[in-house]
Amino acid sequence: MESIIEQRVVDRRKVKHEKSKLQQRLRRLTGQAISDFEMIGEGDRVMVCLSGGKDSYTLLDVLTRLQDRAPIKFELVAVHLDQKQPGYPTDVMSGYLEQIGIKSHIIEQDTYSTVKRVIPEGKTMCGLCSRLRRGILYRFARENGFTRIALGHHRDDIVETLFLNMFFGSKLKAMPPKLQSDDGAHIVIRPLAYCAEEDIAQYAEVQNYPIIPCNLCGGQDHLQRVKIKQMLATWEKETPGRVENVFRSICNVAPSHLADNQAFDFKALGS
Repeated sequence: MESIIEQRVVDRRKVKHEKSKLQQRLRRLTGQAISDFEMIGEGDRVMVCLSGGKDSYTLLDVLTRLQDRAPIKFELVAVHLDQKQPGYPTDVMSGYLEQIGIKSHIIEQDTYSTVKRVIPEGKTMCGLCSRLRRGILYRFARENGFTRIALGHHRDDIVETLFLNMFFGSKLKAMPPKLQSDDGAHIVIRPLAYCAEEDIAQYAEVQNYPIIPCNLCGGQDHLQRVKIKQMLATWEKETPGRVENVFRSICNVAPSHLADNQAFDFKALGS
């Protein structure tokens, strides 16, 4: 009996140690991304967009921990959009936000009906849904004086977007860690840009976040992003570290060795 108890104590310590290492890695990489791209400065009001998925929960958690140790003062406010999807658990997010005691706001707007009315059955709904959601969040940020909008996209999202744009848009572009909105009114940041999805998934499981699934599209497993994700998973299995190498490549661009006349003045060579 004593040996069983001792083993349980060892197992608990091991789990606690692994959780601590994972938390430190996520915090370190997030802090590095914030520093590298000057995402947050003194006095910024940061709107953390909380979708109910593993990424945004982790983002809020890590930012909150960094805020406690940061040499600058900035404000964090969690904002969640209730899109009125059927079966949406209204009390899950409000209960979680009340539990952690952070400043928060839940926006209620029925984008579900709009998307279902406009998009034919069987067609991809994510594009329109995303645009509507972005418009609502941007407007809320403007009306409430937020200087930064923080999204939960991570390293793997960025790499997937790179290949989506290459394969289906004929463009060499990804998802930047920091950008200015088209109208110039907002600065959008992705503090998890250096973090691997695998780490985030493990952390979310350990933290037991109350995940709210998106039921609008029923998963839409035929989406091209899912195919890209599967392709990258195969590559990573065959050659571990390949996804990280792809990400590093977009941080180390040589315009003179591509073929874009707008990015590099090839015509001037030899003149």
